[in-house]
Amino acid sequence: MIQTVGVSKRFEDVQAVNSLSMEIHQGEVFGLVGTNGAGKSTLLRMLCGILRQDEGSIAVDGQPVYENEAAKQEIFYISDDSYYFTGSTPVDMERYYKQFYHKLDSVRFYKLLLQFGLDKKRKIRTFSKGMKKQLSAILGICANTKYLLCDETFDGLDPVMRQAVKGIFATEVMEREFTPVIASHNLRELEDICENVGLLHKGGILLSENLENMKLHLHKVQCVIPEEEQEKQILRELDVIRSDHQGSLLMVTARGTRSEIMKCIQEKNPLFCEILPLTLEEIFISETEVAGYEVKNLIF
Repeated sequence: MIQTVGVSKRFEDVQAVNSLSMEIHQGEVFGLVGTNGAGKSTLLRMLCGILRQDEGSIAVDGQPVYENEAAKQEIFYISDDSYYFTGSTPVDMERYYKQFYHKLDSVRFYKLLLQFGLDKKRKIRTFSKGMKKQLSAILGICANTKYLLCDETFDGLDPVMRQAVKGIFATEVMEREFTPVIASHNLRELEDICENVGLLHKGGILLSENLENMKLHLHKVQCVIPEEEQEKQILRELDVIRSDHQGSLLMVTARGTRSEIMKCIQEKNPLFCEILPLTLEEIFISETEVAGYEVKNLIF
């Protein structure tokens, strides 16, 4: 498990991370979402021990990670802009990383290079951005660490390669001790793979929840109610997060179980009523607007 308690980091007059506390449990796919400048990269660099926090504590499996070689061997970090040695090839990088990550699976590394269509002897500087992202992901997976920290790893990948990498992540989680932490500014990239998602804003966690739990207790309904007074009753009786009209169509997002919400609306004899699936984007907008943040104006 990765645990942070009251972690802060400042760069001169910029507060990058501010008193952040969170837990990432082993075996889950954790998504870290936030705007550019929200502190995602700084947080990931502290989690893997590149940076030292100014305040608070960071523990990985109960051990501090900064200047702890044993702890770092269980963490692989993929930065947004991965560095490769001048003139290096994938072969060179595999040999380099194996000096530190002794469990790196060389056979699988070269097998995945072939599957992804990457030439093991080609100079990495000639790779496209997407090809470099693929190489970073392959190195991270084959290092066989317990934790893989990914900073905008899917950015630059085409849809086919994006799904291929997600598929490998999902398989790894099922087959061994593996916990990927995926930071992104794009909620849509995380919706189909992450079990738990944290929303980072101005260096702090606004919300950290299990996606399925959120979807079970937050629903979006569109309906047509014949009487204005009955509409008002619905808005009073339900725990409404947001509501608006599209002509005669009433759109309501409310907390509660599906049966509770539908019972309330059906009692008003609607001309039409339908529950709509909520996207991860809509869930976060709804939850964070309650906290006073116009997230839709910040992230999307």
